[in-house]
Amino acid sequence: MRNFILALIALAATAGVAAQQVSLPPSAGGGAMMSNDVANLPVGAIGDNDLLGITVYDAPPLSGAVRVNQDGDIRLPMVQKPIHAAGLYPEDLEKVIAAVLIKDHLLVSPIVTVRIIEYDSRPITVVGEVKSPVTFQAMGPVTLLDAISRAGGVTDNAGPEILISNQAQGPGGKEATLLQRVSVSGLLDTANPALNIELHGGDVVRVPQAGRVMVMGDVKKPGYIFIAGSSQSSIMKAVALSGGLGDHPGKVAYIYRREGSAGGRNEIPVQLKKIMARKSPDVALEANDMLYIPDAHGHGLSANALNAILMVGISLGTALLYIYQ
Repeated sequence: MRNFILALIALAATAGVAAQQVSLPPSAGGGAMMSNDVANLPVGAIGDNDLLGITVYDAPPLSGAVRVNQDGDIRLPMVQKPIHAAGLYPEDLEKVIAAVLIKDHLLVSPIVTVRIIEYDSRPITVVGEVKSPVTFQAMGPVTLLDAISRAGGVTDNAGPEILISNQAQGPGGKEATLLQRVSVSGLLDTANPALNIELHGGDVVRVPQAGRVMVMGDVKKPGYIFIAGSSQSSIMKAVALSGGLGDHPGKVAYIYRREGSAGGRNEIPVQLKKIMARKSPDVALEANDMLYIPDAHGHGLSANALNAILMVGISLGTALLYIYQ
């Protein structure tokens, strides 16, 4: 009777189930154990899109690789209903499958083994100012340093913070985004272990770009300078990193600083000649400032000229200079 039932299983496997299943390498001993070629990954809760290796002892038609669908279910040949797998550990799913096979009168005392062949439900993404942006599956414990290392480390343009976002249930059961901020210098330079937090599937690690200042006008190398780490910029630093002043700089320079959310910029005149001669205090620059140094006969910029320069700077991506911590 048992052989007759197994023969029916082999003949009646539906096309949908066949499409969901993937062939496994043959195993020795009549299918009692899965081949050693199949990866035995660290045990974790099963998730959507994970690839499972299911072995039912002495029942090859019921054994194979099955992908968990978007609803968290798997389908097995001749089993009447989908089996919910997401959220279960492999040993728990083994018991569920065995109970279903008995309930559907397919086997009397099934021996079931479930292994995770491929995790595809716990991606960690690292983007932004890293050398090789990457998305990988969290197999076992993964720390923030592990993730940054997989992405090749941060670039010279990295800002002072790393942002880690993940989805969680908020009030009323609605999904909410949680955001954590980690100091780059604290994590990489001082190696503070408290900042090397553990990551989980679904986390997105973003390394924002450092603040930058545009330097234009009568300097030798106009362009952007980046304010890396926790450093600050100033008029004298900006001029030095721009190759120095040109041949005929004016006595007064102008800082154009964004104020408010409207996008407008305020014009702030500074005594350039006195600052460079150390007869007046240096003036600090903030991220997203524009420093314009006219020639000896020039003046401040009109609104149209300012917008034109900003658009040219953005489109050309002019020479990048760096201020390091």
